Amino acid sequence: MVWGGISTRLRTHLYHVVGNLTGVRYQNEILQPLVVSDLQAIGPRAILQDENAPPHRSAAVNTFIQQTRVNRMRWPANSPDLNPIEHMWDELCRRVQQHHPPPANLGQLLQWLQQQWNGVPRAFICNVIHSMRQRCVECLAHNGGHTRY
Repeated sequence: MVWGGISTRLRTHLYHVVGNLTGVRYQNEILQPLVVSDLQAIGPRAILQDENAPPHRSAAVNTFIQQTRVNRMRWPANSPDLNPIEHMWDELCRRVQQHHPPPANLGQLLQWLQQQWNGVPRAFICNVIHSMRQRCVECLAHNGGHTRY
C-alpha cells in the first residue's frame, strides 16, 4: 500500500506503508512528517481531507490534529467517497496497467510509482480538486447515490 497527498499547490512523496496502518503509525509516519508541514505551507485555510478509515479517526490522531491546529474536513458516517485522491489512484492504476514490461520487484514498482505520481500534471490535480463543489451538489441531488464522478 502507498499513501499520498495532493493539493492545488503541493503533492507529497508517496509513502510505502508496510504492514497494517494504525492510528499511531498514521500520525507518526504520515501526518507528522508529510502532511502538517505541507498544510502549514499552504496557509491557515488549508483543510485536511482524509476519510473515516479507523487509523484516521483514532483517539491519538484526533488529539494530534487538535494539538497541531490542523483544519480537518468532517465526513458523515457511510458517506460516499468523494475524495479527489481517488482520481489520482485511478490515474496511477491506468499508468501501471499500460506499463510494459511490468516492474520486476517491489523496489522497482515503488520507484516507478513515484515517477508516475510526480508526472501527473498539476492541471489534472487542480481540475479534480476544483470539481469538489460540483461533486457535492451532484451527490446531494442523487441522495448520496451514483454520480458521474
